[in-house]
Amino acid sequence: MNYNANKKGYYGEFGGAYIPEMLYPNVEELRQYYLKIMAEPSFQKEFNRLLKDYVGRPSPLYFAKRLSEKYRTKIYLKREDLNHTGAHKINNTIGQILMAKRLGKTRIIAETGAGQHGVATATVCALMGMECVVYMGEIDIARQAPNVARMKMLGATVIPALSGSRTLKDATNEAIRDWINNPVDTYYIIGSVVGPHPYPDMVARFQSVISEEMKWQLKEHEGKENPDYIIACVGGGSNAAGAFYHYLDTEEVKLIAVEAAGKGIRSGKSAATSVLGKKGIIHGSKTLLMQTEDGQITEPYSISAGLDYPGVGPLHAHLCATNRAEFLAVTDDEAMKAGLELCELEGIIPAIESAHALAVFGQKKFKPNQVIVLNLSGRGDKDLNTYINYFKL
Repeated sequence: MNYNANKKGYYGEFGGAYIPEMLYPNVEELRQYYLKIMAEPSFQKEFNRLLKDYVGRPSPLYFAKRLSEKYRTKIYLKREDLNHTGAHKINNTIGQILMAKRLGKTRIIAETGAGQHGVATATVCALMGMECVVYMGEIDIARQAPNVARMKMLGATVIPALSGSRTLKDATNEAIRDWINNPVDTYYIIGSVVGPHPYPDMVARFQSVISEEMKWQLKEHEGKENPDYIIACVGGGSNAAGAFYHYLDTEEVKLIAVEAAGKGIRSGKSAATSVLGKKGIIHGSKTLLMQTEDGQITEPYSISAGLDYPGVGPLHAHLCATNRAEFLAVTDDEAMKAGLELCELEGIIPAIESAHALAVFGQKKFKPNQVIVLNLSGRGDKDLNTYINYFKL
């Protein structure tokens, strides 16, 4: 079984590039050059230097002693929350801004849900002196105010998406419209393993630094490169793609992808795409998608702004269809309690997205000698208001 994208950008039956004619030159230019550019020694050198000196990599692999004692297994946390800007998103934006520069682009656009990708994009644009426009759903702007302020401080223009559910899906629609209108000078930094080929493959490659580090860090901690399980939350799925990447072909390493069940899978307020989704096309790729009988996209819901996306990246659709990854759905309540538990047991406040992954320990039993790596994709500063309101702190 092959878990990597083929030349046309398909993972099994998922992926591809379903795009309007107007976007074809942009996407085709990127497809032709992305692997060549990424392989250039000068690109590799600059990318790795920035990851080390600017982002602060490698991120630690931390043995969570008290959490492990509670759940009677060995739990390691991959600390992506300690990166500059507070999440895994910066790994990808550094890579893509270097790509944009080499393609001669001068203006950057992005979409964002929780705001972490928007902040990471605004950050690298400030670093490289490039114009930055971020599209963000009106509802997300309200619930992620600190991140909106950060983007503005970093010099980005934040434009609200006022249509549809006014969340991530709609912000993506607006960004694609902008790109169609400004095809020559503009580069679109997509924040997850979604969109037309080559984006899902390119973003996964930039994020694969996560599992690359995991291998040698586990060797240091446990004397072996392979854990028994890797757990990560999935909205579009870039942190999970990065955490799984170097283990995709190692079948003995079990992969667990955690989606947002919202108020409950069958409640009508959920974002559990693997359960509720059917094959469809969204934002340029064929994937699993929450939709009505006649193919209209269903509005997703999650307490976490980063997980309420109606689709999932084509790689994850493939991992789900082939049973390479086990998909679990976690409700708002389970995630919030798991987030608070990490605060109390380990002194780490996780992003609510990452708290969904942590809730797996309440759902699934592991053996005492098993090694579990959980990708802690982001920190919880951006979610303090949600935590405060939920727990009446």
